[in-house]
Amino acid sequence: MKKNEVELNSGLSAFEAKHFSRAMQLLSPLAEAGHTEAQHRCAIMYQNGLGNKANPLLAFKWMKAAAESGHALAQHGLGFMYMEGDCVEKNGEAAVHWYTKAASQGLVGSLTTLAMMYEEGNLVEQDKEKAKELLKKAGF
Repeated sequence: MKKNEVELNSGLSAFEAKHFSRAMQLLSPLAEAGHTEAQHRCAIMYQNGLGNKANPLLAFKWMKAAAESGHALAQHGLGFMYMEGDCVEKNGEAAVHWYTKAASQGLVGSLTTLAMMYEEGNLVEQDKEKAKELLKKAGF
């Protein structure tokens, strides 16, 4: 096993065990090196102040980096950030873009969130038909 695989596995284990400062120590260098799973986990820790002080700028930076590299959960996370105005200015168009990308990778939660946005007219023009269509696609 390569050194960074060991560090990744150790970092993910530390994250799962809620040893966030250790996880940050191990995953930060991997995030810097472009590892998408490490970027996603660092984003979550910075977003929620786990193992370090909350840092919205770094949370957004890492979530966006992982999302742009095709990480489905990060794409959903970035959609959430744009929808809620969490770590970034609210932006309905960007939220729809990222939820749609995540949904195209099979994330049902992204489809249902999109459906809810259209159902309520939250940051998008209300479209109950589109909402129904998305829920049907999600299996509801």
